This record gives sequence, structure tokens and C-alpha cells, in this order.
Amino acid sequence: MSLMKYSLFALGLLFSSQTLFAMDVEYTATPIDIDGVADSAWQQAKWHTMPYLMDGVLPDSASDFSGQYKLLWDEHYLYLQAEITDDVLLDTHADPTVNYWDDDTLEVFIDSDASGGDHQFNHSAFAYHIGLDNQAADYGPDKQAHLYTSHLKSRWQRSSEAPYNVIWEVAIKLYPNDFKQGQEDKPLLLTPNKVIGFMLAYCDNDGSPLREHFMGSHDITPVNGDKNRGFIDASVFGKITLKR
Repeated sequence: MSLMKYSLFALGLLFSSQTLFAMDVEYTATPIDIDGVADSAWQQAKWHTMPYLMDGVLPDSASDFSGQYKLLWDEHYLYLQAEITDDVLLDTHADPTVNYWDDDTLEVFIDSDASGGDHQFNHSAFAYHIGLDNQAADYGPDKQAHLYTSHLKSRWQRSSEAPYNVIWEVAIKLYPNDFKQGQEDKPLLLTPNKVIGFMLAYCDNDGSPLREHFMGSHDITPVNGDKNRGFIDASVFGKITLKR
């Protein structure tokens, strides 16, 4: 390959990689009923996949794990619909704040102003780990796990037909960077052209002591070989723009 062709090829790869990290999200005039059943409003949204390994090993097959998702928004919520293929649904920890990442968990990463940066023990961004019980956990400034279930509505249902896919719906409220632990619930109102940091992942465990697969919507540049950076650094999130 000539130097010029290689440069054009590399530029194309760079552009393609960048476009994976940005998408527009359409407005819905009809609030989504969070019940694990796909409302007609979802027909206007596009599917996006979750093909990237963030930790563990790749699934053996699409039936072991595969996932796709859609997004919509209105003034009060960012809406998520995920369709998950998972042949074993597992929740082994009774306490929803203990080792929740080693159960089957839908993890929604939100940075309300897309400012990026460290958020592991602060609320400049959130990594909502939503368990099969629909409770959402993340770390707080005290370096302890807490439940933030009041920040969202979550429900899922499993199809009665093979491959028994799960439809998982979530309505997520957004909070400013200065959100304080335990403060009164005062979410942001969402407006057109707002840019939000976003990433989606799924922790999959089929019966091991630790999760086997951690699959996500965005490819992450590893740090010392580690791609599991979303719960630490919001700079690895993608960016979505609210359109109306």
C-alpha cells in the first residue's frame, strides 16, 4: 500500500472510530411507559450495538451474550431500550450494593454535561449498575457503594419465545456536576442540542465467581492493558446530542 493510500485509509479508520462515539438522539412527544414492552414511539429510534469487550473474555456465541439499544428523550428523561440476549440470568448477591458487577447487570454511564474526567468517587458523572431487581448502584464520595434507584425507572421482561431475549427499558433523570450525596432530588430539564456523555455496558455472568463478559457500546483505549475505565473516567464515554 502506498503512503498516500495508507494515510487515506488511516484517516478513514480514525473518522469511523470517532463517529462511533457520537450520535443524535430523537425527541419523543409521548412519554415512554417503562414496562419492558416496546412502545410504538421506539420505532423512530435506531438500534446501536454493544460489541466491544471491556473486561473478561468474549462470549462464546450470540446466545451467550449479545445486545443492542435505542435512545429517545423528552424534557424529563433520557429513555433507553436495550434488547439483551443472555442464556443465563444470574443475581447471586442479596445486598444490591455488594459485588453487583459480578451479577447480570445493565450499566448506564451518564455525564450530564459531557465534561469528562474522573468520577469514581464524585458525582460529576454516574455509572448506574442496574441489577435484575431494577435497583441502581454506584460509588459515592465516601468511597462506598450506594443505591441511586430514585434517579431512574427500570423494568425488563423476557420474551416467551426462543432465544428468550430481554427487553429492558430505563428512564433516566440527569443531574448537574455539583450534585451532592443525599441532597433533594432536583434533576435537570433536558433541552434540544444538549450534549451528554453516554456509554452502555452489560455485565454477564453464567455462574462463575466473577463476571465472565463485560461488553459495551464503545471501544476504549486501554490504560496498561485495562479497558474497564468507564466507572473511573467519564472521558471514555461517547457523546450524544439531543435533537428535536
